[in-house]
Order: sequence, then structure tokens, then C-alpha cells
Amino acid sequence: MAEDSVHRYQATCSWSGSTAAGYEHYGRSHQGAAPPAAPELTLSSDPAFRGDPTQLNPEQLVVLAAASCQLLSFLAVAARARLDVRDYHDEATATMPEADRPIRLAEIVLRPRIQLAAGPTEDRVRHLVEVAHRECFIANSLATPVRVEPVIEFVNVG
Repeated sequence: MAEDSVHRYQATCSWSGSTAAGYEHYGRSHQGAAPPAAPELTLSSDPAFRGDPTQLNPEQLVVLAAASCQLLSFLAVAARARLDVRDYHDEATATMPEADRPIRLAEIVLRPRIQLAAGPTEDRVRHLVEVAHRECFIANSLATPVRVEPVIEFVNVG
């Protein structure tokens, strides 16, 4: 891949209905897709804004994108360093205080629990988590701070 390559991403988002009855009465469900990927998602707004809590909302998608990007960046960094990552599970969170204006995600916190085969030191793994964070395209694209708080565990490989 050439250094000057430009990657392009596409997304579609659609809704139909009527807002004539006012804010309280229109449906928040809508469809989103990102061709060429086939799945289409049904999305809604956050329940605090009259959305359906059983559907993903845009704020959750931003948090999920940040967590997914960190996971993929770390796996790439670890693989290049020849570390044997066995499991990675992140329970990411974000805060969005309504008192702040404009309303926005104030912070995203990633809490990956990373299991690796014994060999590297915890300091080495933490350094690679930081490298992955610096290389994460999504974190680099957001104005919202993204903090990574890893838990690192080593497992015996038989």
C-alpha cells in the first residue's frame, strides 16, 4: 500500500415517517449501512431522547468503533512484535453530560482485558497498548479524548 493512498468510506442512513405531530411523536428508528458490507442495521436514538433501548444508537456506535479500532490496532502491534495474544475483551464506556454545551461525548474509556501467553513483561505489553492507541485511526479522528486502561494477564500455554 502506497504511503499516499487515500482510503474512502461510505455509509448510508435513511428514515421515513412524519414529524408533523411534534418532537414527542415521531419514530426514531432508522436504517444504516456501510457498503460494500452487506448487513444493514436498524438504529435509534438514545432512550433519553425518546429512542428504542433495544436498538443501537449513534453514541454507542462511536464507542464501539473506538473499542474495535483499539482491539484491531493492538492485535496488529502484538502480532508484529511476535506476542501471543490469546484473548481480548473490552468493556468500553463513554460519558455525555447534558449540562455541557454543545452536548457531546466527553470521554471514551476503553478497558481491555488482554490475555497473553507468558513471555513478555507487563511493561512491554503496556507499551504496545500505548503504541496501538497512538496508531488507532478512530481515536486519532475523534475530538473526544479516548483513554485506555488495560488489564493484562498471562496464561500458561500447554
